[in-house]
Amino acid sequence: MNRHQYLVRNDNTVVTEQLFGDRIVNFLYSHTREHAPSLFRMVTGPRMSHLLALWNFDLKLGSRLLGNRKFLNHCGVNLDECVDDISSFTNARKIFERKIKYWDCRPMPEEEDTIVSPADSRVLVGSLAETEALFIKDKFFEYEELFGWYRDHWRQRFEGGDYAVCRLTPDKYHYNHTPVAGIVVDLYTVGGVYHSCNPGAVVEIATPYSKNKRIVTIIDTDVTDGTGVGLVAMIEVTALMIGDVVQCYSTDKYNNPRTISKGMFLKKGQPKSLYRPGSSTDILLFEPGRVVFSPDLALSRQRTDVHSRFSKKSGYPLVEVDINVRSTIANRK
Repeated sequence: MNRHQYLVRNDNTVVTEQLFGDRIVNFLYSHTREHAPSLFRMVTGPRMSHLLALWNFDLKLGSRLLGNRKFLNHCGVNLDECVDDISSFTNARKIFERKIKYWDCRPMPEEEDTIVSPADSRVLVGSLAETEALFIKDKFFEYEELFGWYRDHWRQRFEGGDYAVCRLTPDKYHYNHTPVAGIVVDLYTVGGVYHSCNPGAVVEIATPYSKNKRIVTIIDTDVTDGTGVGLVAMIEVTALMIGDVVQCYSTDKYNNPRTISKGMFLKKGQPKSLYRPGSSTDILLFEPGRVVFSPDLALSRQRTDVHSRFSKKSGYPLVEVDINVRSTIANRK
C-alpha cells in the first residue's frame, strides 16, 4: 500500500493521512502527465483551477455533494474553536475560510527569540547545506527558481540557510500567521501554474513549489522589537483550486485587516494572509547560522518507522510532523 504517514507533535503518534482526491491526483500525475500532456497542462492552468474551485467550494450543488457536516466530522474540525456558528457554513468555501479563536486555542510562547509556525500544517525542517537537502531542492523546489527570476540578491542571502516546509491539507485552518516580528523589506508575486500539493504529486512532478504561483515576503527581524534572526523569507505557495492568497494582516484578532506593504512592521503570531480553499504550502527560509530548530522536529523527521512518501522517493528519512500555528519551531541561535 502506498501510504503516507506523519507524526503528531503532541504525543508522537504515527498517523496515516487520508489524502483527499488521492486517486485522481495519482492518475493526473502519473498517467495523464505522461500520456496526455496537453490535458495535464490545462488542468493545472489558472482557468481550470478556478473552475474546479467554483464547483467544489462555492456552488450550492458542490456543497450538497460534499456534505458540509459530513466533511466537518470527517476532518475532525473542532467547532468550539470557530469564531462563527456552524449555521454560517453554507458552502464548502466558508468551511475552509473559517476563523478560529486562535488567541485561546493556539497559544504562542512568550519568549522573544522564538520562531513560530505560520500555519496549522505538517512540517519538514532542515538545512539547504545538508546532503539530503538535494531532495528538497530537486523535488520540493528548485532553489534557483524559488524567488523568481531577477531576484539574485535574495537567492544569495539565503543560500545554504535553513528551511521549514509547512504543508496545509484541505481540512486545515487556512489563515497564515506571521512566524517572526520585523519590518517588511520586500513583497511580490511570482506567476506560475497550480500543481497539487498532495505528497503523491510532489514526488511525481519536479519542483512544484517553485513552479506554482507564489507570494514572497522578506522580513528583516534585526530591528527594534524584532525577533533578531536576520532576514526571513516567507513564501506562500498556491496549489490546485487555490488561485489567490489574500493579504489581510491584523493586530486585533481578525479586525481591521490591512494589505501588507513594504516598510510595515509585523508583530509575531498575527493573522497575515488567507489561502483560498484547497491544499497549499508555506516555505520559510532563514539565513545561514541564525536559527536552531526545535530538537523534536529535527529528530522526528529522521524516523525510519514512519511510511512517508517523501522518504520512499528520496531514499532519505523525511517525515512530516503535524503542528499547530503559533507553536515554536525554532529559536534564535
